[in-house]
Amino acid sequence: MSQGQSDTRQVQALVALRLLEVIRESDLPGEVFEAEDPTQTMPRRFGLSDVVERQIRSYKADVTKHIRLRDEEIQGLFRFVIRRPDGNEIFEQAGSLLAASSGRHYLSRMFSQRIRIGLARRSARRRLRSLFGRNIVGFGREGSVLEGRALVFAEGEPVGGACHLVSGLCRQVIKQVAGVKASVIHTKCQSRADPICRWEFDIPGSNK
Repeated sequence: MSQGQSDTRQVQALVALRLLEVIRESDLPGEVFEAEDPTQTMPRRFGLSDVVERQIRSYKADVTKHIRLRDEEIQGLFRFVIRRPDGNEIFEQAGSLLAASSGRHYLSRMFSQRIRIGLARRSARRRLRSLFGRNIVGFGREGSVLEGRALVFAEGEPVGGACHLVSGLCRQVIKQVAGVKASVIHTKCQSRADPICRWEFDIPGSNK
């Protein structure tokens, strides 16, 4: 990667912030037993470490200042999450949180379900473009398939775990805008040597 490319900042800091917040929440203990010494057990939970808290504060400041991140920074964070046994769930939850809610979604309730689903697809695509600073995915003609190539978060990772972020975001956007629960399945992934990344949607009422 050239120096010019390395200095390019396209990814919203909000992406990294939400991932770390979900990790912190995931690592919170459900309860602390009387015989447990929190000073010994808490540090083992990475999400509760001082390092994570400092980074969360830093990303919050970046979000406030509208500072974007370099691709390699977000890729490094994604690779860390992928190594966690709950990595897929972390990405799913973060994606859901990144599907920013808007009061305009309520206006879509006046339209038919088919139109609302179309609005949801467009909203998901635009949201991903805003978060990553470029067009990364597009819907096929039938509207039930989302595809992308050379995705920034799929580069350098072998299992396609980061693609669950897209699944979580799209599922939440469809729920917000169309008012239905969609099944989103990641059927192809460039991380697994497929030519493209593909997500297939099963949306109630999409054929009506």
